[in-house]
Amino acid sequence: MDLARFDNLIFTCLDEDLAEAGDLTSESVIPAASVSNAEIVARVPGVVAGLGVGARVFEIVDPDVEVEPSFEDGTRVEAGTVLARVHGPSRSVLVAERTALNILGRACGVATATRSLVDAVDGYTVKIADTRKTTPGLRALEKYAVRMGGGWNHRFGLHDTVMIKDNHIVAAGGITAAVEAARARIGHTVKIEVEVTSLDELAELLTVGADIVLLDNMSTEEMAQAVATIAGRMITEASGGITLETVRAIAATGVDVISVGWITHSAPNLDVALDFITERD
Repeated sequence: MDLARFDNLIFTCLDEDLAEAGDLTSESVIPAASVSNAEIVARVPGVVAGLGVGARVFEIVDPDVEVEPSFEDGTRVEAGTVLARVHGPSRSVLVAERTALNILGRACGVATATRSLVDAVDGYTVKIADTRKTTPGLRALEKYAVRMGGGWNHRFGLHDTVMIKDNHIVAAGGITAAVEAARARIGHTVKIEVEVTSLDELAELLTVGADIVLLDNMSTEEMAQAVATIAGRMITEASGGITLETVRAIAATGVDVISVGWITHSAPNLDVALDFITERD
């Protein structure tokens, strides 16, 4: 992973903390020559993601801070696990601490939420995917974390796939008109996905065709019927109101992809902390 792609995010986060005055507390109470050892610890079980980005925060703050990750991203860990060891100037470690932990906790939380869904559909070939419902400014980080949790990425933005949804269909004058207009505009390498909410809409879509069909907020019975009707002519994606309790039944309908917004927009951050190690430790 190219960690430099997250530099703008890191600089923005550091600026929120430091502004023009810097770290008033550390500069007031800690001698400039102080050097410390610390550990980044997972307080609860989860899936590791974003360790490299967290380490990058310390590097940007002070190249003299050394961070030694204990695991690769994607690893499942238990509560109390030391995720990384940190050594360097005490003031610098504390300047970087909150930004690093905020980023790491967010990424681990998304990865953990994703893994819970992946585990729930174990035995099926369906893929768990994210959506564009990401935290503003954190899309690249959160989508990376989804992959570390065993999930797949949907489109990254409006720029990489034609995805015709309900409002597009209304504005274009119908499914057929929307698909035909898209085909006349895009290149042959761009895929077209169309959202349908009923079997009647699916029937219309099948007459004009698409690469992917999004079965939105359908019952499992409707989804199963839709998959049987499509018979492999399009990739099938289920979305809308999917939970840990319902995802396995949706997988059983035979859909190819299940896309879930809450693994990014509502996943709780994993509780991670940085603890300084004293001599008696």
